[in-house]
Amino acid sequence: MEDEDIDLSSLDDEELVEQMHDDLYDGLADEIVEGVNILLERGWEPYKVLTDALVEGMRIVGIDFRDGILFVPEVLLAANSMKAGMAVLKPLLAETDAPKAGKMVIGTVKGDIHDIGKNLVIMMMEGAGFEVIDLGINNPVEKYLDALEEHKPDIIGMSALLTTTMPYMKVVIDAMKEKGIREDYIVMVGGAPLNEEFADSVGADAYGRDAAMTVEIAQRMVAEKRAA
Repeated sequence: MEDEDIDLSSLDDEELVEQMHDDLYDGLADEIVEGVNILLERGWEPYKVLTDALVEGMRIVGIDFRDGILFVPEVLLAANSMKAGMAVLKPLLAETDAPKAGKMVIGTVKGDIHDIGKNLVIMMMEGAGFEVIDLGINNPVEKYLDALEEHKPDIIGMSALLTTTMPYMKVVIDAMKEKGIREDYIVMVGGAPLNEEFADSVGADAYGRDAAMTVEIAQRMVAEKRAA
């Protein structure tokens, strides 16, 4: 570390929050945890710490990721720092019954074991205040349906990296239609070989080109759903 380490506790609230945005951007987990604790000691509500310091910081990261200024390794570092801060806030948020941006169940489809893109989406979604249930990789239709039944999310997300596994998304959506629950959920799909046309053809509601776009679309669609 450099000699001119900033004493976070010497900063006023506004400066501290800006410094936390920078530290998040730089993937400095220890500094984020320290900043979170200082704000809490100063009487900040856990939800305000989450939104002003962490979510806003990840929003900036997301924009630069979308614009090609930051790349996956940096975003993962930022997201891990966010997680470190979240670990402090989670129990406090649970106590205060803080509003959630929404809930998502996500997993890679059957036959596919790729999960870097999915994990990035999870981190960015959590960064935006969503609760995310990760089903992992290689998920058969039953696992998706069970998760919908158990967690009652706003969104079901499916990812695939192989052209051979992409069509399985339609199997899941068709099974939802058969059970008469298709309209209860927002269905989002993503993965390198996919595009808008494919998403439309299998009956999904949206295609997330990348993690940042996925968050933007999810926020909009959940807000629309709740308004309706």
